[in-house]
Amino acid sequence: MQPPAVPDLAHTHARPVHWLATATAMAAVVAAAGLLQPGAATATTTTAGSGTTAPRPAPDAASADYPLQCGGAPVKIAQRATGDLDGDGNPETVAVVHCEAGSGTPPHAVYVLTHAKTGPDARVVATLVESSEQKSVSALAVRDRAVTATLLGYSSPDVPSCCPDEQERVSWRWRGGSFVRVAQADARSV
Repeated sequence: MQPPAVPDLAHTHARPVHWLATATAMAAVVAAAGLLQPGAATATTTTAGSGTTAPRPAPDAASADYPLQCGGAPVKIAQRATGDLDGDGNPETVAVVHCEAGSGTPPHAVYVLTHAKTGPDARVVATLVESSEQKSVSALAVRDRAVTATLLGYSSPDVPSCCPDEQERVSWRWRGGSFVRVAQADARSV
């Protein structure tokens, strides 16, 4: 057997004092790591230009003042849907409303609501369907920053208001500072 080319080094023979020094150094590293832990992780979103740290809840449709002329009858909210329509990080509410009628099918109006500048009340910022259009809304949804609705209407004034005979699927998308009707199915009979 040949002797090794490297001389016998002192640090290759561990003694108890070496083990004790290594254990002490490791304990110091573990203790320091425990004391220097980062704080708990939290996620916040900052809405562009608003300075808020979290999105506000969707506006309450019941708190809005709708521009309907109901002749003293109350306004009824038939449907509502919420979602961020303009990309600002805060949800808007889309409300289908009509005047409360004793009988028949009163025409619907469709409004987009956002929060009032002060206070918790909602305010109307856009009208998608006017009640003067004599339409009823059978379906409403907000998906992918678009409002979709199924509108029921009448082919002539002779059609009874209880029984709309036309159906149209429509959608609106926020573009250039206003809502633009982007998809329209051909009107068809029901």
